[in-house]
Amino acid sequence: MPDFRSDTVTRPTAAMREAIATADLGDDVFGDDPSVNRLEAHAAALLGFEAAVFAPSGTQTNLMGLLSHCERGEEAIVGQQWHTYRWEAGGMAVLGSIQPQPIENAADGTLPLEAIEAAIKPDDPHFARTRLICMENTTGGKVLPMDYLKSVRALATARGLVTHLDGARLFNAAVELGRRRAAGERTGDVQGGASADPRTVAREICSHFDSVSMCLSKGLAAPIGSLLLGSTPYIARARRWRKMLGGGMRQAGLLAAAAQHALEHHIDRMALDHERARRLAAGITEAAASHPGALRVTEPPQTNIFFARVDRSVAAALAAHLSAHGVQVTGRATGDGAAFMQRWVTHLDVNDADIDRAIQAIQTFFANRTR
Repeated sequence: MPDFRSDTVTRPTAAMREAIATADLGDDVFGDDPSVNRLEAHAAALLGFEAAVFAPSGTQTNLMGLLSHCERGEEAIVGQQWHTYRWEAGGMAVLGSIQPQPIENAADGTLPLEAIEAAIKPDDPHFARTRLICMENTTGGKVLPMDYLKSVRALATARGLVTHLDGARLFNAAVELGRRRAAGERTGDVQGGASADPRTVAREICSHFDSVSMCLSKGLAAPIGSLLLGSTPYIARARRWRKMLGGGMRQAGLLAAAAQHALEHHIDRMALDHERARRLAAGITEAAASHPGALRVTEPPQTNIFFARVDRSVAAALAAHLSAHGVQVTGRATGDGAAFMQRWVTHLDVNDADIDRAIQAIQTFFANRTR
């Protein structure tokens, strides 16, 4: 059954299961699980940080990250659509007494630099003290340009602020930026002589941030887990928060071994996910061409995620048809209720046959539907 709901639905590969079965184990809360220690050291070295800490989820590593940067009553600048603000249950405010200052995302997913600058509060007791600028990459499948990240870092440094990246799909961004570089595309992301290797690109992205949360169970396809990366003193604070938040695991090397395997074997293959997303989006567009306005891909995918707008007049019928044909996809109503936004996500467990099946299901739906 083709499952396009999220890249979190992947199952461990046979090789990953072998890595789990043969993992060296200890007690991670005591700091003596060799598989966890290896993963943390490997990721930190790979991405240019001093240290890392392994935790169960990206929601937790983001929260640990914010709590380790901000004191009670301080402020974090975030995007209206960032997970740290909208999709993580208000944890920074509820558990950390951190005030989020949301900014409307631009069409390309960025936060306008002038809007960030305007949101920074003066040092005045009437205001929360601005402490942190958060980014998210990718955001809705869109890649934040490298030059933009450099500008955000320069602004933060000039204003005495720290930066955090929700890099849940960091390597999806790195793979796409690497593709653009290899193709010689002049998009503002290309630098003379810059490497197209996604590991190097990911390290370059991370160089603009004081901390990065990286999910291992999305595009990388490990079963569970995320990493928070930063300086050694910062990660020491984060470990204390992990304990408080209930994220200390014992023989976590079973999970760390799967994550290690993902970092070693699943980065380059993400290009296939991106290619399949582009083919799926093109196929959906062609399949729905006979019924203008009924189903429209909002933008060509940059990575493994794209959105399709389904008119309310066909939304329920199309959802039922896809379900009946074994095609799983998520979505939600638009704010005005006039349409339904589907989110399509490709991943390790989506193959070419699954793409064909989804396109065929949509073709059948519109072929059998009168105008």
